[in-house]
Amino acid sequence: MSEPHPIDQQSGMPARGVHMPRTLAQVLNEANEAVVRGDLSSYVPVPTGFDPLDAAIGGGLQRGELVLLGGPQGIGKTITALQMARNVAKYNGVYSFFLSYEHPEAHLMNRLLCLESVNPPEMLTDRGLRMKDLQDIIVSKRARLALGKDTTGSLRGILRENQKTSPALARMAEYSDRLILLKASPAVTTLTAIREMIGRLVQATNGNVILFVDYLQKVAIYPEKAQDENDKVTIIVEGLKDIALSYNIPALAIVAADREGLKAKRLHLFHLRGSSALDYECDIAMIMNNKFNILSKDHVAFNPYQARQYREWVIFTIEKNRAGQAMIDVEFHLHAPYFAFDPRGQMVQQQLIDEKIIEA
Repeated sequence: MSEPHPIDQQSGMPARGVHMPRTLAQVLNEANEAVVRGDLSSYVPVPTGFDPLDAAIGGGLQRGELVLLGGPQGIGKTITALQMARNVAKYNGVYSFFLSYEHPEAHLMNRLLCLESVNPPEMLTDRGLRMKDLQDIIVSKRARLALGKDTTGSLRGILRENQKTSPALARMAEYSDRLILLKASPAVTTLTAIREMIGRLVQATNGNVILFVDYLQKVAIYPEKAQDENDKVTIIVEGLKDIALSYNIPALAIVAADREGLKAKRLHLFHLRGSSALDYECDIAMIMNNKFNILSKDHVAFNPYQARQYREWVIFTIEKNRAGQAMIDVEFHLHAPYFAFDPRGQMVQQQLIDEKIIEA
């Protein structure tokens, strides 16, 4: 029940990104021509930069696939998606389109400056910039300018001259032309609008783009199409999956938890807000939980001091993996003040609680 495919007004044919029937021979010929040209993008996944997570999902994000990232409020979903978008643009030369219904573009830029100050994966926290630090540097410099004590008035000039912000600005410049940000509106940024923007980006980048949506339940649709919340989520997730397939690009969408999920000790895929279409349509579903909250009680009782340190660790559980192994737990250290994860991570070694333990 996704929105209808757009039609090119001049030709009357389906617009670019909408596939037409082809024989197997035609498909093989097209694939052959792509390989001859040296285009192996259909066979090589794009790494997210979160190394053990990439290894668990087959190397990274695959073309034509939809990845869902779920978790409770404040767990670091936006941090994860923005850091992945940054990694993709920085290390793989791929364009990242980060569409946020939550934050304006300037706020996302400031988050990235904080992230770059610790330079993942080096995690130079002794040189790190918190958001308040960044704001103080800019405001105090402008105050000096107003008093005639300084001559630097531009944001770039302020960031370049400060010894803490200068390296972060230089690192951000390495990919700033490939990371595209949009403050979306829950009222007007519809699936159709997203499809049209992706169509233009695919054309401009020769298909070298990845879509990130923060977050799925806020994507706008035509009100008369959805009868309730479940119906709305079904339309959105089907639409995002269709965009990934039609344009042969990877797409990653953040998904909010429902009320029951927010109460649960351990969040699961079935706790995500909406319909069963979330499970059915996605190719990969990753669920985030705070490690301290889902550790088996035995570990907490045995070493309570060490257990408290796990509050800064987030476990990513791959609950669905259409092309590989599921129910894999990978953990990463969250440095929340700098809006950054240490992307090196590791497989979880401790025993975690599950629903049976919760219900007992």
